[in-house]
Amino acid sequence: MVDVPEPTPEPDQLIVGIHAASINPADWKSREGLRREVVKATFPHRLGRDFSGVVTKVGEGVDGFREGDEVFAVLWRGTEGAYAEAVAIDAKLVALKPRTVTHIEAAALALTGLTALVALEETVALQAKEKILIVGGAGGVGSFAVQYARQVGAHVVATARSLNHDYLLALGADEVIDYQSTDVAGTVHDCDVVFDTVGNETYLGSFPCLKPGGRITMIASGAYGPEPPRDDVQVLRPDVVRDGKRMARIAELVDAGAIKPPEIQVMELADIVAAHNLIQTGHTRGKIVIEMLGTS
Repeated sequence: MVDVPEPTPEPDQLIVGIHAASINPADWKSREGLRREVVKATFPHRLGRDFSGVVTKVGEGVDGFREGDEVFAVLWRGTEGAYAEAVAIDAKLVALKPRTVTHIEAAALALTGLTALVALEETVALQAKEKILIVGGAGGVGSFAVQYARQVGAHVVATARSLNHDYLLALGADEVIDYQSTDVAGTVHDCDVVFDTVGNETYLGSFPCLKPGGRITMIASGAYGPEPPRDDVQVLRPDVVRDGKRMARIAELVDAGAIKPPEIQVMELADIVAAHNLIQTGHTRGKIVIEMLGTS
């Protein structure tokens, strides 16, 4: 950790004092150089994609925000920097944080909520009474997706280790499958939608769960994903565009009680190495959130 000059707002930007920033799987992948095609890093490079905090400065030309507003946001794709006490961000990416949750909870809902919302509401347009399989239901994105699918009125099947079953049932899953002891492809059939958050072989192994004409979407198999093994289903890749209006939609769902924050492990910025080691296991339940120094 080092001291750097505080950012100043350019036109159309806000400066946000960060109270909490979330840890995402993409963070360690960026650190390892696995996302060079997306993250155009110059060094020293600061990681971190999503956060919650308070507006401290308002740039020229910004309407709709003022100093003291509590906000949350996801930085532009390819742009990082939320592992800090303050960040400069385009105002059109920002929304007022949900009123009913803390900064730590809002940070846990930011990128995970945006990803799940774009995947299910926009990309596959999940409908009431459809059957959806959410692969990797206990993670941050999966936790949001289970709740969103339930409030839509879908029949929700999720995969998770046995120790996460009660957690997912409490979030609203109708069925939870232990992928460690059960052949998911041999057990789950006739799904209208599959949402895969794990990727690669797990993604490919989910295709037998779909009915003909079903839809599958994934977020963890690289830019394009492996070649689909079936041609009688739709393969749809969500374009997780950062946008303040979508963030406001997340806040609306949270404040309406449709979405609750996931289970959260709170750590300090000094523990960032340990946080990365945890997220890199691929078995984190809910979210890891960093509570920033100098904030409350």
